[in-house]
Amino acid sequence: MNRLKVVFMGTPDFAVPSLKALKEAGYEIPLVITQPDKPAGRGKRLKPPPVKVEAERLGLKVYQPERIKDNEELKKILEEISPDLIVVAAYGKILPDWLLKLPKYGVINVHASLLPKYRGASPIQAALLNGERKTGITIMKVIPELDAGDVISQREVEIKKEDNAQTLHDRLAQVGAELLTETIPKFTKGEIEPKPQNHDKATYCPKITKEMGRINWERSAEEIFNMVRAFTPWPGAFTYYKGKMVKLTKVKPAEGKGEPGEVIEAGKRLIVATGKGALEILRIKPEGRKEISGDEFIRGYRVRAGDRFG
Repeated sequence: MNRLKVVFMGTPDFAVPSLKALKEAGYEIPLVITQPDKPAGRGKRLKPPPVKVEAERLGLKVYQPERIKDNEELKKILEEISPDLIVVAAYGKILPDWLLKLPKYGVINVHASLLPKYRGASPIQAALLNGERKTGITIMKVIPELDAGDVISQREVEIKKEDNAQTLHDRLAQVGAELLTETIPKFTKGEIEPKPQNHDKATYCPKITKEMGRINWERSAEEIFNMVRAFTPWPGAFTYYKGKMVKLTKVKPAEGKGEPGEVIEAGKRLIVATGKGALEILRIKPEGRKEISGDEFIRGYRVRAGDRFG
């Protein structure tokens, strides 16, 4: 049993492998802090965050505060626990100064980019949107400024051409868990000297909104290809065909010329012109229907060359 007392803070699926890895490594986890249950689905029934589900499966105590900043109850709980370390993975809220000063070894964070690149809420989508060939995981010290703390360790991860936000997310979550459990013993024994980030090279990525998924066919095939990868599964890269919304879930750059959004081939393949180059639509999801292949869409919706998307 590792004697370190570790409090864990995380909310979505990305954080689950890190929590599991800490438990499997034998750390004492007296408390897991996660966000409150949120209404979801058509019935708006309360749905627990993935970290709560996993923590309860592991038999760990869960606390779900509405707010952190002036939370005297939380302050009292953490002071009583007196954790050696607090680990954060996609918790989703800025942490107050008092919390950062509380643990013996401070607060460390598992972030899904190679900092200082892509600080902020959507590093996985940003890497795909920008056509990066690699990204990675950074374990860093948490300070009041967003994702600006000293780097403790990093690991590169290759981005594959067939990756979308889901597949890259899942791989990074696993690498984050592995790197976290490798890093903690060295960090707490003083074997790693955290290095300051080069703040001049910092880039930021915003929270993703649904509207960001709207396809502008004036853009290049490469840009739209990256957009489809970045926004699959959420919020989805969407456009319109004959007045109905469709989501493109898998595309690839293709040869061909035409007006942006124009169907230039609708035989064996569904190819649409863009502002520069063309795209073959491999998978598409009509509104309210299940995802189908480009070929099935051609036949089912009687697509013809000269038709328009957008």
